[in-house]
Amino acid sequence: MLRRGAGAGIAVLTGISSLAFAQVQSPPTPPPKEVPGAMEFKGMAARAAPTDYQAQAKVGNITIAADFDGHGVPTLEALYNTEDYVVVEVAFYGPPDAKLKLSVEDLSLKINDKKTPLTCQAFEYVARNLKDPEWEPPDADKPKEKSKTSLNGGGGGGNEPVVPPKMPMELRHVMEQRVHKSVFPEGDRTLPVDGLIFFQYRGKTQSIKNMELIYQGPAGKGTIPLQP
Repeated sequence: MLRRGAGAGIAVLTGISSLAFAQVQSPPTPPPKEVPGAMEFKGMAARAAPTDYQAQAKVGNITIAADFDGHGVPTLEALYNTEDYVVVEVAFYGPPDAKLKLSVEDLSLKINDKKTPLTCQAFEYVARNLKDPEWEPPDADKPKEKSKTSLNGGGGGGNEPVVPPKMPMELRHVMEQRVHKSVFPEGDRTLPVDGLIFFQYRGKTQSIKNMELIYQGPAGKGTIPLQP
């Protein structure tokens, strides 16, 4: 009897120890924290009136105004550029307290009477192509040394590929954040709203003869002629 009781006691202690060990080894996993609005675009401050932009057009009771910036990317802090995209700053105005559901998918750009207009491109693609014209590599003023890759030390013939210098990550991050804050905001918005939209176009802006920003969305349909 004594032996059975001792065994039972050991079994109870073992069960308690196992439970405690399981609680220590497997704590409840907290749900992942979400960052609200982490990728939300806030846009730029709208100007005092639509007439402060190069072009305007009325669509219903909404006025759409726009500037064509070419390959330049204007922000509040600095002007950047992109070789593969052209930029349009577009603003929507309406009656007091007017709201409108905005989407870049409602906007397209027709260049030189092309049948198929260009569609807006996501900022994530444009960010990879951003450049700061004011940035220069630290050794930009230093004379380049001749390559000595041949056996006799006479040089490699100058055929080695030139690797362009890369902007430091911290500077690139600042540039991308500044442009990110200027991107056209989407969703249900109280007007006026202003922001940048992007279209893939690698050509020179000097070759553009005529251009139209086309809107087709909840407010109706309209065309804004832009100045190249």
